[in-house]
Amino acid sequence: MDSGQFTAGPSSDDTAERDFDVIIAGCGPTGAMLAAELRLHGVRVLVVEKETEPASFVRIVGLHMRSIELMAMRGLLDGLLRHGRRRPVGGLFAAIAGPAPEGLDSEYAYLLGIPQPVVVRLLEEHAVALGARVRHGGAVTGFEQDDEGVTVELADGERLRSRYLVGCDGGRSTVRKLLGVGFPGEPSRNETLMGEMQVSAPPEEIAARVAAVRETQHRFWLRPFGAGVYSVVVPAAGVGDRAHPPTLEDFRQQLRAVAGTDFGVHSPRWLSRFGDATRLAGRYRVGRVLLAGDAAHIHPPTGGQGLNLGVQDAFNLGWKLAAQVRGWAPDTLLDSYEAERRPVAEEVLDNTRAQMELLSTEPGPQAVRRLLTELMGIDEVNRRLIEKITAIGVRYDFGEGHELLGRRLRDIDVEQGRLYGLLHRGRGLLLDRTGRLTVGGWADRVEHLADPTAALDAPCVLLRPDGHVAWVGDDQRVLDDHLSRWFGRPAD
Repeated sequence: MDSGQFTAGPSSDDTAERDFDVIIAGCGPTGAMLAAELRLHGVRVLVVEKETEPASFVRIVGLHMRSIELMAMRGLLDGLLRHGRRRPVGGLFAAIAGPAPEGLDSEYAYLLGIPQPVVVRLLEEHAVALGARVRHGGAVTGFEQDDEGVTVELADGERLRSRYLVGCDGGRSTVRKLLGVGFPGEPSRNETLMGEMQVSAPPEEIAARVAAVRETQHRFWLRPFGAGVYSVVVPAAGVGDRAHPPTLEDFRQQLRAVAGTDFGVHSPRWLSRFGDATRLAGRYRVGRVLLAGDAAHIHPPTGGQGLNLGVQDAFNLGWKLAAQVRGWAPDTLLDSYEAERRPVAEEVLDNTRAQMELLSTEPGPQAVRRLLTELMGIDEVNRRLIEKITAIGVRYDFGEGHELLGRRLRDIDVEQGRLYGLLHRGRGLLLDRTGRLTVGGWADRVEHLADPTAALDAPCVLLRPDGHVAWVGDDQRVLDDHLSRWFGRPAD
């Protein structure tokens, strides 16, 4: 795509390019998902991405159960499945081998391995098809906010106006730095080299050597892609400058140091490095500027949670920010984004810290790893750790009540097919097994499905647009209170 070029899909509220409701800095998975969620509610969105071309390397990422559920809720899952490979969810925590627990609370109890550029492309195409504008080759370099909105300045000096700005621009977020929000945590102590390259050693020799090394060094692997190409991961000698990618000679040296051989690596496709820095933004919102994804939190890639955490941030924020823009948001709705998502990030940072300790080759961490390996033979322990990694155990604090309250509802059978097929429009949903309730003046924001056959162990549930259960019961008056809490005043 040419530098500075816009791509845009059809829009019923086409406006001048200089006037937007929301500008998003960064068109990675978080930014693209957020743009699409906003467009479902008619919000005028511009996404500004500093890169002019997609990443040159093809890193395989894993979509966890909760993220797969979100894709199903928006009708995107079939497209992703065509490009991915389903894998069991066992062995995700610190690479400790173990079976996938049975009866997990999801209809999508698998890991979807998929190239990250494919995820980004499909989400961007989805956002553009809904009417979002995407500008590649334009970095945000400054902004000023006032009571009415935000004036955003790009690298070429152009100034754009929007009502809100969201930084989805990664761990080195310009938006976060300009906002003056702290990013406390720990710098990288360990670094790992990662790349894809040709390997000339015989496959059986590679497999035997990798198995031997991984008995103690779990930050090491060579995984075949076919045609002699392998994904290579090996601990680095120290902590370097991530702005400068490693060389093939760096890989050879580290492979020899760790495995006693360099396996004849040659002809790299791409080479990269990642560290174990762990940081969390002090705030997710200052006035009309918000942060999401890696701009709000960074952590080691253990368990493959980073992309998933960011996409789930966007799913939580999208409908709330849209409600604020459209004028029907209750007073505290937008603040609930940080209140709900920051504790989730804190837990992810903690579990990745723990996993990094368990990957250490030191005697103490290795002893703890052996103990945890034994404990993971207990189904409840294994299940709890898998629920943490995949985020299906997340429960937002909506107060005391039914066990479903605050949790997302799984994709259950309903009279019209599957529940998630009814959520493509990004609206709330009252699933009513009694047939006696109504959404009344909230019908422009909340769907109503009266279905006594729904596979639900509750009389009625009110679902937010992100699939979380906001209320359980059968009393119209109490329902109206909760509709007001989450969806504002009823229409006249």
